[in-house]
Amino acid sequence: MLNSPTAPIPIAGGAADAKPHFTKHQVPVSDTVLARLANACETIVDASARAEISRDWWPLAMTWATDGEVPALPAVIARPHTADGVAEVLRICNESKVPVTPAAGRSGVQGGSIPLHGGVSLDLTGLTGIKNVDKKSMIVDVGAGHFGDDYENELRTDHGVTGGHWPQSIALSTIGGWLACRGAGQYSTRYGKIEDLVVGLDVVLADGTEITTGGAPRSAVGPDLNQLFVGSEGTLGVITGARLKIFTVPTAEMRRAFGFDSFEEGLEACRRILHRGGTPAVLRLYDALESDRNFSTGDRHVLLVLDEADPALIAATETIVDQECANAERLDPELVEDWLGHRNNVDALESLINAGFVVDTMEVAAPWADLDRIYTETIAAISAVTGTMAVGAHQSHAYSEGACLYFTFAGHKDKIANRDEYYNAAWDAGTLASLNAGAALSHHHGIGLNRGRFMADAMGPAFQVLADMKDALDPNGILNPGKLGLASPWS
Repeated sequence: MLNSPTAPIPIAGGAADAKPHFTKHQVPVSDTVLARLANACETIVDASARAEISRDWWPLAMTWATDGEVPALPAVIARPHTADGVAEVLRICNESKVPVTPAAGRSGVQGGSIPLHGGVSLDLTGLTGIKNVDKKSMIVDVGAGHFGDDYENELRTDHGVTGGHWPQSIALSTIGGWLACRGAGQYSTRYGKIEDLVVGLDVVLADGTEITTGGAPRSAVGPDLNQLFVGSEGTLGVITGARLKIFTVPTAEMRRAFGFDSFEEGLEACRRILHRGGTPAVLRLYDALESDRNFSTGDRHVLLVLDEADPALIAATETIVDQECANAERLDPELVEDWLGHRNNVDALESLINAGFVVDTMEVAAPWADLDRIYTETIAAISAVTGTMAVGAHQSHAYSEGACLYFTFAGHKDKIANRDEYYNAAWDAGTLASLNAGAALSHHHGIGLNRGRFMADAMGPAFQVLADMKDALDPNGILNPGKLGLASPWS
């Protein structure tokens, strides 16, 4: 393995003695199945390893770790190193009706890789390696277990290209995780989200059937099966490899920072930039609370702009940005450098939780026409939850038709009666307010376990279509049960 998962927070008392938070409807793995799995791939039953693979960066579960708990415990870890190995594991578990929870970097923040019903945790970090780089077509073939920072470093160092995908979790996450959760990089306005970058996939279905999807730059060969599995969070199939777009390493860059009197004014400037065809890699707007917390800018609503591209494109984007922000206050572009310096820092979350705070982020997406109302009503809804100490937001990813709003809220154990109850109340209030104002349930964090309860309302009658697809592709319900709000044989 080039890299390995990063634990979100130490488990009080040690991982070997960790207790599961969820204990109902646990599925054991028989000695017969264990023996078959051991013949198919590496298997691990060590208590510490099982505790670590059972958790991700879901902030609520991180609070449980301070009490010596992990969300759940698998009976065994299966770690294949090939797609054929994955297929054999799934065949065994499907025949035996044992749940399988895919896991790799485990950087998700919604509990998506938690083995809710025990069974098998399928460790995909063995599926590493860049298999081919086609610089004429600008397509790379890579294993799903390859970690993001290794991927980008290899592309630049060995091939002189970039993947263009820079999530905050780049050092914690894998290619398969990006795809399974429909992730976004911080430069998505220039390069697109992961669903825009995928050309083809290798997927193993619940019964062990191996399929390949996509492959052409565009096609009219029925529905796009790439997009069936991108964002499915391991519930419809297990992604083992991918063909992704790559890009020429940019040779020019521009940076700008502006201050606005209101968040609404900043959103409007972003919209105008994009509608004129400007697509700076980063177009990031903070409300006054988050601006002051990050940059000490008082009551300013700060917009950071960064672009990287061919010099001719940079010149055009620079002109559009400067014209559309002409009425805003020009701030020191060193603020962009400040952001770059801490944009991938995840240490603060552990410090806050250890200090007794209950914190999380909630990101949604919506058309430009609805964004200001979603911002106002969601901030008000979370602020009204008893125990909320602060709630702010920023616009983190923008496109011609709309953008992502990213809310952060915090309470403290001294101000709330019960951590779990406060956390769920804040999520309920914020989610329902944003959905009622026209938002999509998630932009890039996905659904996992945490957001499952909102899926039926968010999707309406279309949710039954998703459920029918699940039944068709995974009739025994073994793939990542309990996620995406889908029914499970064990709950």
